[in-house]
Amino acid sequence: MRTLLAAAFLSLALHAQVSRTPPKPPAEFKTGPPVVQPLPFSHKTHSATGLKCLECHPIKDAGDYAGFPPESKCMACHITIKKESPAIRKLKQPVVWNRVYRLQEFVYFSHQVHHRKAGLDCALCHGPVASREVLFQEKPLDMFTCMKCHQERKAPNHCEVCHDTH
Repeated sequence: MRTLLAAAFLSLALHAQVSRTPPKPPAEFKTGPPVVQPLPFSHKTHSATGLKCLECHPIKDAGDYAGFPPESKCMACHITIKKESPAIRKLKQPVVWNRVYRLQEFVYFSHQVHHRKAGLDCALCHGPVASREVLFQEKPLDMFTCMKCHQERKAPNHCEVCHDTH
């Protein structure tokens, strides 16, 4: 009985330590290739006009995702700016933008919690998007990076924070 209790205690202690300690760093991160979009788009040009991330990428209800702008948002300016451009003319139909960052299906991430509640800047996870003509994945989205960030900010770092363990 004592051995069984000791083994259970050791297992719990080990789980608590492992679940709160970042795993070893993965192999060196290599940035992804530029992501080709259905229309040419420069975050650098648009950021220079004073647009902020959330103006075009609103955090939708539930807070899990930052969305893509509706074409009407783009057309609010482009009704007069570059309105004769073939790319701008295509904004009259829905645009299916290609994602640059994608988490594994088993990982839960809330933009609401990270950006609105914790006050983290978008560039922390996405890189200096505002200075980019073309986007590519320039930051790793691996367990090590996320857990290290949580550890540095003294945020919860147990498995259930990012994974459904049921």
